[in-house]
Amino acid sequence: MPEKGPSAQGVVAIIIGNMLEWFDFSIFAFMTPIISSTFFPVDPKIPGSEINAILATTAIFGAGFLMRPIGAIVLGLYGDRKGRKAALMLVMTLMGLSIALMTFAPSYKSVGMLAPVVILISRLLQGFSIGGEFGPSTALLVEVAPAGSKGIYGSWQMTGQVGAFLLSAAVGALLTTLYTKEQLMAGAWRFAFAIGLIIAPFAVYIRKRLTEGEEFQALLRARAAAASKSAGIARDLRDNFRRMLLACGMVTASTVSFWVALAYLQTFASKTLKLPIHQAFIVQTVSALMMLVLVPISGFMSDRLNRKTILVLSLLGYMVVIYPLYAWLTAAPSLTKLWVVELIVCFFMAMFIGTYCTVFALLFPARSRSTSLSLVNNLTVLVVGGFAQFIVTWLIKITGSPMAPAYYMLAGVALGFIATLFLQNDMIAAPAQTPARASEVRA
Repeated sequence: MPEKGPSAQGVVAIIIGNMLEWFDFSIFAFMTPIISSTFFPVDPKIPGSEINAILATTAIFGAGFLMRPIGAIVLGLYGDRKGRKAALMLVMTLMGLSIALMTFAPSYKSVGMLAPVVILISRLLQGFSIGGEFGPSTALLVEVAPAGSKGIYGSWQMTGQVGAFLLSAAVGALLTTLYTKEQLMAGAWRFAFAIGLIIAPFAVYIRKRLTEGEEFQALLRARAAAASKSAGIARDLRDNFRRMLLACGMVTASTVSFWVALAYLQTFASKTLKLPIHQAFIVQTVSALMMLVLVPISGFMSDRLNRKTILVLSLLGYMVVIYPLYAWLTAAPSLTKLWVVELIVCFFMAMFIGTYCTVFALLFPARSRSTSLSLVNNLTVLVVGGFAQFIVTWLIKITGSPMAPAYYMLAGVALGFIATLFLQNDMIAAPAQTPARASEVRA
């Protein structure tokens, strides 16, 4: 009997919820040059006060990453035992609360140091919730995919994330068009976060209609037959240590790309290159739109071509272009050069992330997939991504070199390239569509 594929509504439910999660995360990063003076003291008469406010804001942004491994463990385990749907519903509820706190956070002028405390709480809560988003949602996408389509379905995870960056950049471009810098700093920036409050109830409603994939349902039946509630996670983490290392390398390449090449663009363009922030938002919007098209194309190709080959070639091209492009841009900054650099970098990034997410998921067994994906992704992101913007800003400050973003990205992409070289095709082959065996669920 032919395998029944998932409904389009189910896939949309995952993507929309995923987009909302990453929209809230990315819009904070994009708005850093604007909101930094809202929550920290900036005095034009004091040299360095503006860059110090940015450093403090990026540090709070990074603090949210500290909660991601905790969310990964708690919500990842929850997703492996209670179901991907249950975990994703809880994640969305926590996210809504985080967005509400950020939207209505008081300013430094009104409450003093209580202001950064409020946004810190918001970012910690957001970090906890997003720590549990990636694993269950990626696992569900790959598990509901029909045979021969896991690549394209897995790519929807990254399509959702890119869509969030696109929405964030578009909102930023719109707000910087409608409002002056003074109006934005006075409170118009809050409209960006308020959008999340509007989307959240719809995302919760549509996620209620999700159904689990057959692979996970078969696993639940096998567990029930074995009268065991243990998912064998500790054993899987031990046995799959090598696979986890390879996954860490790939996540590193993805993370530095998102948080430096995309999320840091406004701060880098406006504060370091001295280019108009409005134009930077437009460049980012078009780049993200291009990626939104290329990511599923990469996923589609990975169902028909060798996945390892796609990863290796995309990262190789990425490494080759980073240094010369940024050297060319920083030597004499201009909007034309910014367009060229961002579009070329985003092309290679899109081809990589469109395939890597499915490869990442297939590295681990269904019984611990949600936990493994969440834990590996969030621990890696914490180390190399959480404070990436802070580190890059600090490096630019102490060295005076605008090439710091290029060096950081080059190091991360190189680690990803090395990891892909050690991938074996049998590691990332789609599992046969057969019921879970009793041996797969024993403790």
